[in-house]
Amino acid sequence: MTDPPRPQAFRADGITAPLRHATFRRIWLASLLSNLGILIQGVGAAWAMTQMTPSADKVALVQTALMLPVMLIAMPAGAIADMHDRRVVALTALAIALTGASALTTLTWLGLVTPNLLLALCFVVGTGMALMGPAWQSSVSEQVPPEALPSAVALNGISYNIARSLGPAIGGFVVAAAGPVAAFALNALLYLPLIAALFLWDRIAEPSRLPREKLNRAIISGVRYIANSPSIKIVLIRSLTTGVIGGAIIALMPLVTRDLLHGGARTYGIMLGAFGLGAVIGALNIAKVRNRLSGEAAIRACTLSMGGAIAVVALSHEPVLTAAALVLAGAAWMMAWALFNISVQLSAPRWVTGRALATYQAAGTGGVAVGSSGWGYLTDAAGVDIALLISAALMLASSLIGLWRRMPRISSQGKEAEMLAYPEVRLALTERSGPLVVEIEYHVKQENARAFHSVMQEIQLSRQRNGAYGWSIARDIANPELWTERYHCPTWLDYLRQRNRPTQAERALDRQATNFHIGPEPVRVRRMLERPFGSVRWRDDTPDRGSADVLPVISSAAGGST
Repeated sequence: MTDPPRPQAFRADGITAPLRHATFRRIWLASLLSNLGILIQGVGAAWAMTQMTPSADKVALVQTALMLPVMLIAMPAGAIADMHDRRVVALTALAIALTGASALTTLTWLGLVTPNLLLALCFVVGTGMALMGPAWQSSVSEQVPPEALPSAVALNGISYNIARSLGPAIGGFVVAAAGPVAAFALNALLYLPLIAALFLWDRIAEPSRLPREKLNRAIISGVRYIANSPSIKIVLIRSLTTGVIGGAIIALMPLVTRDLLHGGARTYGIMLGAFGLGAVIGALNIAKVRNRLSGEAAIRACTLSMGGAIAVVALSHEPVLTAAALVLAGAAWMMAWALFNISVQLSAPRWVTGRALATYQAAGTGGVAVGSSGWGYLTDAAGVDIALLISAALMLASSLIGLWRRMPRISSQGKEAEMLAYPEVRLALTERSGPLVVEIEYHVKQENARAFHSVMQEIQLSRQRNGAYGWSIARDIANPELWTERYHCPTWLDYLRQRNRPTQAERALDRQATNFHIGPEPVRVRRMLERPFGSVRWRDDTPDRGSADVLPVISSAAGGST
């Protein structure tokens, strides 16, 4: 007799499963408070700007100041998260944000804040959170088991949107009761629980077999990975588009309250609370959406729903109707961003997760930041209702992007493969020895040539996103069954990294290519040092002069990989 199925909440991949892990639970609860503080500060900053200046573009620039840092420092932040202890990076980022929030509180209390100074300090807070984002999100996989990762990603979205549901309303009441300075002070205080939770995290760092990359090389590696990952590029295009167009509803919310609903700070908080409530509803239904709809169908439904909701907000002058439309807009907004986030996080391997997430965040929040500025200028020229109607029309039209760039199927393609042993080496090499040329010879039946060539096109992207360059595939004109794959790595150390970065899916792709090989001998792999002047010596056992980082020579089978 079999046990009855467990409720979704108690399954290993259920939405609440990650909360059974103490580290994740502490950080998640503390991040909920931190998110509340950020949104309370956002309400205070937007309303303070509304009181200091009638200019719509200045009000919209508050969102730009908070989100622009994500776009500007995304890749360095992601590289730092991948290179260093993510716990330490997160604590440093929180210290920066706390400094900015404390300064904003003090200057506002002293009556010294100006519109430009307000924007500058919002930028400082945004910089801290931009550095925090990749380290925090990429560390989730270290806090929960793999089967709970999608639920943990969704819970992080729920955390933010529970805060979005409550934070603006709380912010509205705080601002109405004690002014923007109280909102700024409360934000500074709510950073402290997250700092404490991170201090309590006894993170176990996995030692790397290879030296850490330098920052500039890590950034280049991240750019190369994303540039050669079609699925991630599609997500970036779609998230950028959604951010630019949909950011209007967030950036112009103070003006919707003031000009269309003729309300005050309390009404503004309620409207943002309605948007956040919808976002929580959307987050709680992510699993159902993923099970019933493909990624493209889900994103299309989100954009169509959000476009209709924005149109209602533009035309409505009734708070109840506007709030109802904002609930729908919030649900669609949250679902779209959660689907984007899950797609990136499950597709990227751990070595580049921080950089992939940072680029995704840059595309989304950068789109909101740039779009907010544009929507502010358009509102100055045409009015808030016209700007929102244009946003609604563009959002509805954006669903057609799927005809050109269809959302990839969400799956765990980024699962790491086992580390390989060093290949056989008889030449003394240093980390900097290079360039290295790799040639792989396959013997393939002529009737399988087309299928083999198609697989090799996918292998090209795999090699290039993991660090190879100058990739080519050639066919011997005298022996049509002989194919030679060739690529370069800048140094021996870069080659060792490239060789051990492929995911399980990419290793399976290598095996698929190898299965085309015929003949009694295995696939032949040559690894050659190009222009080896530094390796030519009077005595073979003499290290390169002036180099102290000669790598150990380990003779071992290559494990069937290059």
